[in-house]
Amino acid sequence: MSAMRPSQVEHGFLLRSVELGGSEHRFSVWVPPGYTGESPWPAILFLHGAGERGDEGLMSTQVGLGYAIRRAPERWPAIVVFPQSPRERQWAGDAEQIALAALAQVEKEFRIDPDRVYLTGLSMGGAGTWSIANQYPEKFAAVVPICGWIVPMEGRPEYQRDLRVSKIDPEAPYESVARRLRDVPIWIWHGSEDRSVPVEESRRMAAALASAGAREARYNELEGVGHNSWDAAYLESDLAEWMMEQRR
Repeated sequence: MSAMRPSQVEHGFLLRSVELGGSEHRFSVWVPPGYTGESPWPAILFLHGAGERGDEGLMSTQVGLGYAIRRAPERWPAIVVFPQSPRERQWAGDAEQIALAALAQVEKEFRIDPDRVYLTGLSMGGAGTWSIANQYPEKFAAVVPICGWIVPMEGRPEYQRDLRVSKIDPEAPYESVARRLRDVPIWIWHGSEDRSVPVEESRRMAAALASAGAREARYNELEGVGHNSWDAAYLESDLAEWMMEQRR
C-alpha cells in the first residue's frame, strides 16, 4: 500500500486491521490533524496494559498514550500505532509480532521517518517494550518503558514467559538487556508505591544501564505514586519533547 496523497488523508483515531498467521487483528492508528502526507512524520508504537486486551481494536486507545493525546494532541506530533494483544495473552511471542506487523503496515500506508520511530508501553506493555526493544534495538530511536518489568513476577503465573524468546539471558537478565540497549535513548518511569509491578524492576534496569555505560538512560521514580504512573508520564510535556528530539 502506497502512502496516501494529501487529498486522501483521514485524521483522528482510525481503525485498521492486519493479517498475521491467517488471522485478522484489529488495531487503531492516530493520525494528527497536521499530517498531510507531503513529508515524513515520526511514529510511535504504543503497547497497552493487561486491561485493554481483546480483539475489537479500540480499547488500546483509552488508557495511557491515547488518553494523553486526547487531552493535549498538540504535544504528540506523530503517527501513533495502537496494536491490541489478544485476550489472556501478554506482549510476547506471537502478540509481539502482531504489534510489529501493525507498525509495518502503518509504515507502508503513511509517510514515516524511519529514523524517528519510537516504542513505549505501560505495565504489561512496559514489559513488552523491554522485550521488543531488546530484540530489535536497531529499530527504535527511543524507548519509554512505564512500570514494566524484565523478570516475570513470582506468584503471577499469567505473566510467566521464557526470557530467551526475547533474547534475554536468564542468568543475567538486567545486564544482558542493558548491554543490548546501551546505545538507545531510554526514559524509564515507575511509581514508588506500585503494588502491581515492583518498582525494583525499574530500579534494577536503571542501575544496569548506568553500569553498561548507556548513552542516555533517564529514570523517573514518582514518589508516592502507585501502579498508574502512566498518566503522569504521558501528560508530562518534557517526555513528549524529549521523545520527538531523538533520532536513530
